[in-house]
Amino acid sequence: MNRMLSHQADTRVRPLRLGFVGVGWIGRNRMQALIQSGLAEATTIVDPSPRMIEEAMALSPKARHAEGLDDLLADELDGVVIATPSADHAAQSIRALKAGKAVFCQKPLGRTAGEAQAVVTAARAADRLLGVDLSYRHTSAMQAIRALIESGELGKIFSVDLTFHNAYGPDKSWFYDRRLSGGGCLIDLGVHLIDLVLWCLGDPAVSNVSSRLLRDGKMLTPAAEEVEDFASATFDLDDGTTVRLACSWRLQAGRDAVIEAKFFGTNGGCGLRNIDGSFYDLTAERYCGTHMHTLVSPPDDWGGRAALAWARKLTADKGFDEDCETIVGVAETIDRIYGAGS
Repeated sequence: MNRMLSHQADTRVRPLRLGFVGVGWIGRNRMQALIQSGLAEATTIVDPSPRMIEEAMALSPKARHAEGLDDLLADELDGVVIATPSADHAAQSIRALKAGKAVFCQKPLGRTAGEAQAVVTAARAADRLLGVDLSYRHTSAMQAIRALIESGELGKIFSVDLTFHNAYGPDKSWFYDRRLSGGGCLIDLGVHLIDLVLWCLGDPAVSNVSSRLLRDGKMLTPAAEEVEDFASATFDLDDGTTVRLACSWRLQAGRDAVIEAKFFGTNGGCGLRNIDGSFYDLTAERYCGTHMHTLVSPPDDWGGRAALAWARKLTADKGFDEDCETIVGVAETIDRIYGAGS
């Protein structure tokens, strides 16, 4: 019996050795989820803030504080988790991939589709796993909705309504600098909504894009240097489905947040919505005529699941996964919405 237990211990997969670039709130949240899962350990940490480093080291006291990205990449790491300002995502991801490390990056992967494509191309060339933190895919509510749509029970999906209103706004100044962020609420919040519809409906092509981008209630042109705090868009998918999207920062909607993704088909509908303004409590519902029943209810601890899914893939195979190419289609759609602003 003792020999059997010893053999089992010897053959157990070791935790992944991960480096963390950026350990603010979101970076530490992902670090904590990965450490607590037992899938990974935080080996090396980089952040310009001594306070953020101190808080991250409390989660992983044995981690090394590296002087910068190059110093971190010199370590023997299985992968790198990137949670830095958006302007750094593409360049840092590409450097890590070229150094032979797998990458898990916060959204957006790039400020433009060109940047996102460059990262995917680098991942393919390096034959390394690339993941992006599109976390709403991994909620139990959206998993149930996607399964229902793929089952064919709803018939043909012909209309989708997407909403993400945040009563607050980002607290970092770089979010409001287009050169650093790539845009405003659309690229911050709308990226999740666009990803959900393309992911649920099989990554279709997008056409006939129109949009309205506003700042403080005033229209912005595509060439504006200001970033939008309200965006609405309509676009068609190649199967004829019409998608309507609205997202905002600091909208006075009577609650902290309004988050919805509703899919309407010829045989019924379904939708995700947040409960009582919560950013975290989500439910999935099935619609049939004037009746509705619940598919999934909270609680659902989903915040770190995208990182955990990437880590599980990395444990099995560090090579390139073509699924990451779908993020380029999301980025292209965002570019087209920005370009169609009127």
